[in-house]
Amino acid sequence: FANMSPEESFGSAENRMQSVGLALEELLVTAQKQDCLTIGIYESAKLLNADPDNVVLCVLAGDDEDDVALQIHFTLLQSFCCDTGITILRVSGIQRLQQLLGAAHANKNQEEHGDLHCMLVTNPQADHCRLQEVGTYCQESRRLHQWVPELVLQER
Repeated sequence: FANMSPEESFGSAENRMQSVGLALEELLVTAQKQDCLTIGIYESAKLLNADPDNVVLCVLAGDDEDDVALQIHFTLLQSFCCDTGITILRVSGIQRLQQLLGAAHANKNQEEHGDLHCMLVTNPQADHCRLQEVGTYCQESRRLHQWVPELVLQER
């Protein structure tokens, strides 16, 4: 980035975010197929309490910054993940997550289907495709003093 103009630097950062966004999408879909994805704030909190060592990534998704209750849940989950060394990523783009993950939940009850605000990728033994790319992005973001890395998923 050192020899780039601000426009080039921004463009490559945008490309990087897009690439990591695609990696995250692929990771979540694959984890869901492998039954290594816990969806829902309550379900995630139960798993984090019972078996935090089995969690490799926590994804917090929210487009509504005004939802105070959701922000409190996020703060508690973020704190727990930071204390236990779990990689955490905040994303906006709930609609895109519903497109990706909703089809598999169509036969489950609507309440569970609707809670994509927190997702945990589990099973560190599994060969999670693209986990390294997402994890590296999170580490780099933290080095840039972004306590919880953020990502925007694009609707398609």
